[in-house]
Amino acid sequence: MSNTTNKYTKLILGLLFDTLGYVSFLIPGIGEFSDIIWAPASAWLMTKLYKGKTGRVAAVISFVEEAIPGLDIIPTFTIMWLYTYVFSNKKKEQTIEVK
Repeated sequence: MSNTTNKYTKLILGLLFDTLGYVSFLIPGIGEFSDIIWAPASAWLMTKLYKGKTGRVAAVISFVEEAIPGLDIIPTFTIMWLYTYVFSNKKKEQTIEVK
């Protein structure tokens, strides 16, 4: 799988996972109970999508966001994708200096 394909696969999965996180808003009364299951699941999925320290930090943020009532509206997976592929400076830091 090419890097570009992997990039957009992560975006699609992230949008799907964020949508699943919104399900708790659709089911009154049961919604917050579903967050008990979804919070650790979303953290685990985040570590599978994004490796290393960044993925672990994002997993903690995802867990907390899903566990605290009212914060479910934050699209954590989409924000992580934007951070990784749009705003991250990692590729810019890899340039070679010529002296």
